[in-house]
Amino acid sequence: MEELLTQPAKASPASAKNKEGKYLTFALGNEEFGLEILKVREIIGYIRVTPVPQTPDYNKGIINLRGQVISVVDLRLKFGMDESEVTDQTCIIVVETTLDNKSLNVGIVVDRVQEVLDIDGRDIDDSPQFGSTVDIDFILGIAKIENSVKILLDIDKILLTSELAKAE
Repeated sequence: MEELLTQPAKASPASAKNKEGKYLTFALGNEEFGLEILKVREIIGYIRVTPVPQTPDYNKGIINLRGQVISVVDLRLKFGMDESEVTDQTCIIVVETTLDNKSLNVGIVVDRVQEVLDIDGRDIDDSPQFGSTVDIDFILGIAKIENSVKILLDIDKILLTSELAKAE
């Protein structure tokens, strides 16, 4: 029975079609993720982040990117993973999201950027089900690419938390 709860559901053709497209893939540790390329504004090497007091651990602080102040979120910490050392592959992906009908750029720290993939809808399964107590609304789907899987993220649902709104 437990096995049934963690099996990904096959995406319906209509929902899979809505999810197909180009995704920027990146890694956090050994896990691979993807986010819609249309949300990505730019990728920069890791730069010094200025901490902001009384924000959650995963909100690393702010950066000044060509005169624009941008909040930076560490996805490893947001996902409950251990913090890792910054390496020469550590990047900040600047994504655009919307908060209260206002466009907002946010940086997300990732271990390394991999590639841009054009993922067909038939290669995307719906999110796995883990029972009613686990919130996985931020997962768009699971992409099966060759011998690996990539978790496709809804970056808006990950970033638009009350903590981030307060930081802005």
